[in-house]
Parts: sequence; structure tokens; C-alpha cells
Amino acid sequence: MFTAQDVSKLRQTTGAGMMDCKKALTETNGNFDEAIKYLREKGIAAAAKKADRIAAEGAVGSYIHMGGKIGVLVEVNCETDFVAKSDAFQNLVKDIAMQIAAAKPLYVTEAEVPASALEAEKEILKAQALNEGKPAAVVEKMVEGRIKKYYKDVCLMDQEFVKDSSKTISEVVNEAILAIGEKISIRRFVRYEMGEGLEKRVDNLAEEVAKMSK
Repeated sequence: MFTAQDVSKLRQTTGAGMMDCKKALTETNGNFDEAIKYLREKGIAAAAKKADRIAAEGAVGSYIHMGGKIGVLVEVNCETDFVAKSDAFQNLVKDIAMQIAAAKPLYVTEAEVPASALEAEKEILKAQALNEGKPAAVVEKMVEGRIKKYYKDVCLMDQEFVKDSSKTISEVVNEAILAIGEKISIRRFVRYEMGEGLEKRVDNLAEEVAKMSK
């Protein structure tokens, strides 16, 4: 269908990442011109060309859910204060904050996942595959596939958009870059869930009855 040279040529032409180029060629059955169109429609080519630009403006957005039970703060950057104040950008920030509240990511990108956490997850997945009776020869490939699922669970940019599961957050951001015309990046976030990490009180019914009877 297509070769590594085709992927390299598409990268040089559009500036998009290797995996995005491979996906574009796969989706278009190796048609080079259609692959370029695919990347542009997804906003990936536009995002890649703006990747080296400085995005030091932006906004810190917030989202409160379930009557104050879940709260999110997220910093999203753009290039100019004008864009930062625009409705399109502000709506994007709100959507990202809502995504974090709903989907509980731990990191923005795959690159932020600590090596120790990744290795620990791989060991767990390897043990699961072996316990399922899978041959050792295919375990590594299974782990590789399941790590991709892990990234989709814990990395914001890899997650399916809660408002439209046909898109990832990466694609949502790329579409915004294409529409707005500036580099946009999600820098950091914090998510709070009421009572998370606290030891919950467990009532002992027998003890309560005994106390009431005294």
C-alpha cells in the first residue's frame, strides 16, 4: 500500500508526526495527495507548522461538576491576547476542562507519563497476558497494544472527546488551530474530586445498635 519512504515524504511535506502520516496514508489507501488533504482537514498539518511558534498567552479555565463534587483548573495557551479572549478559544478551554472532569486523565501527553509508571503498567499487562495463557512469543505484542489503551485512559490528548467520541482531544485541538490560526497547547491541569484520597468512615451497625441500647 505504502512504504516508509512515503511516510517520510509526507512528513517532510506537511510537518506532521510519523504516526499521523502513517494513519493518513492508511486511511487513504496510500494516496499521497489524499493523505495531505486528510491531514489538513484534521488540522494536523496546520498544527505541525505552528509547533515551533511561541504560545505564551491564553487562559486558565475552570469547571465545577456535580454540585461542587468535582472541580478542574486547566491552562490552555495561544499566541495572542486577542485570540485568548475570543469566544472560540474560551469555548475550547471550557470543553477541555469538562473533558478532564469527566474522563479523569492523569497527564496531558504520553511524554509526561513517568518511565517508572509506564514500566509498572507493562509488568501488570505482561502478567495478565501470561495468566490468560497467551504464548510468550505474542505477549510483547499484546502488551504493546494494551499500552496504547492505557495511554487513551490516562493521557488527555489521546482520550476520546466526551462530546464527540469520533474525535480525540488532539484532533479537537488541531481543529481549533486550523480555525483560529494560532498555535494552541494545553500546558497543565489539576482535577479535584471531593473526598478523594481521604479515609472514609465505615459505620459498624452492630456497634451502633449496642450504643443505642445502653
